[in-house]
Amino acid sequence: MVVTDEELGSQAGIEILKRGGNAVDAAVATAFVLAVVEPAAGNIGGGGFMLIRLADGKTTFLDYRETAPGKATRDMYIGKDGKLDEEASVIGYRSVAVPGTVAGLELALKTYGTMKLADVMAPAVRLADEGFLVSEKLAAELEEESSGLQAFPVSQRIFLNRGRHFKAGDTLKQPELAATLKRIAKNGSEEFYRGETARTLADEMDRNGGILSLDDLARYKPKVRDVLHAKYDSGGHNWEVLTAPPPSSGGVAVIEALNMLKDVPLKGWDDPQSVHLVVETMRRVFADRAAYLADPDYSKIPVAGLMDPCYAKERAATIDPAEASSSKNVTAGTPHVCGASASPEVAPHMAAGKAEGRHTTHFSVVDAMGNAVASTYTLNDSYGSHVTCGAGFLLNDEMDDFTTQPGAPNSLYELMQSDANAIAPGHRPLSSMTPTILLRDGKLSFVTGSPGGPTIISSTLLNVINWMRFGMEAQAAVNAPRFHHQWYPNRIRMEAEFPISMEQALRARGHEVERGWYETASLGHEGKLRKHFGLVNAIGIDPRTGERLGAADPRDQGSAAGY
Repeated sequence: MVVTDEELGSQAGIEILKRGGNAVDAAVATAFVLAVVEPAAGNIGGGGFMLIRLADGKTTFLDYRETAPGKATRDMYIGKDGKLDEEASVIGYRSVAVPGTVAGLELALKTYGTMKLADVMAPAVRLADEGFLVSEKLAAELEEESSGLQAFPVSQRIFLNRGRHFKAGDTLKQPELAATLKRIAKNGSEEFYRGETARTLADEMDRNGGILSLDDLARYKPKVRDVLHAKYDSGGHNWEVLTAPPPSSGGVAVIEALNMLKDVPLKGWDDPQSVHLVVETMRRVFADRAAYLADPDYSKIPVAGLMDPCYAKERAATIDPAEASSSKNVTAGTPHVCGASASPEVAPHMAAGKAEGRHTTHFSVVDAMGNAVASTYTLNDSYGSHVTCGAGFLLNDEMDDFTTQPGAPNSLYELMQSDANAIAPGHRPLSSMTPTILLRDGKLSFVTGSPGGPTIISSTLLNVINWMRFGMEAQAAVNAPRFHHQWYPNRIRMEAEFPISMEQALRARGHEVERGWYETASLGHEGKLRKHFGLVNAIGIDPRTGERLGAADPRDQGSAAGY
């Protein structure tokens, strides 16, 4: 089973599985195809995470998050007037961090795959070379992003059809991308980071005021990190949650939230009391996220303390079951393991910051043997920096995921982050991406994750609760309405499907509520009303039959494929 945002991505993964590949082979093939057919988020010019759980129980986490170039500086987006140049970190060459996707996918394939790189890349090469039919969704998306894309000649030529704009049913061919993919298929990631592709990218950066250099590309290395684990009892079963470690903030946040809710009775999302208690949990989890999470290679992070059940009980005890807290009165806690105190080296220091844009993408894969992959990767905002380099691929605007101006308000998500997430050469920006796998009584049970900036954390948390605690079917767990609280701003965001009676019940408890919300305008676009968040693509395992239950998110016409 393969579940993605795009049918062609799901079918590519299935093609590899039918040819005898395993889940990792299929995941790598899927990721390269999404780089062709889902330009808003699929990428070789960005980065991400891959969580792998093999049928023999072995787990690993691959971190191929982008890194800040060597010439990056803490205040590089602050003007002489002391004000933040918000556009410089989200569009154009100066917003680009060192891409990690190609190195990460190659590492996954070499370590856990069974097929050659050229073989798993063949579907992506074919679709870039021969083209694919533009869907109504893609045509509308390209039209929406046209003001940003038309500012860059290659983007304008490839994605705006030289100004004529694509319509549904047109064929989109990407010959430059096809040539780049062929070189990578032949020569591996060495081509991307030290070969012709690297030289093309570095030269273009140099000519257009970017700071990413050939040396930055040559120095890039993906990381192998330990998977976060937590155990729970629910419904008479022993559950284990496998999830993302820092520089993701999501795995720590999800485990802390599940620990806080462990002994809390939850009835469902039509029950205002259940929503109230989860919202108050989210509020405290995001306060801790803001204080402590950053790149673990450069900051001391109290992961064990944040995930400790005793600490969770202390945090949960501060929740009033009948009345909303005020975020100004909720501060970060003092994480500690039972019997130990927090180190003064990890005292909180908050600053305003940002998070992955709404066109990150997540996909899930389970093969016949029970190997599983949960993978989330991103260009950051939709279409990243909007720059398409001469090698035919869009570049990320991941520099905006750093705390670009400590103490300044965030323009897109209003998310608070640690000052430890400030821009520095070689650092990985803090992420919310949360690929997650659940085991039930020691056996593979659920594979999930989502895009959506900070709402990734709430989307994934709610999806896990739906499956693990409420016993929903896989598709119902994905379809269920979502809500979000991130400490600041001091309000609940709820999807529009929630009835007005829920909003009224939460307001009666003292909450500020947005049911559907007006998204801030950016890149010259007018703001628009958003009714949904998150795009969860999950796979459940039927405990009786072992069948793979593919659950694509209907919010954006996701696709599940299996055989």
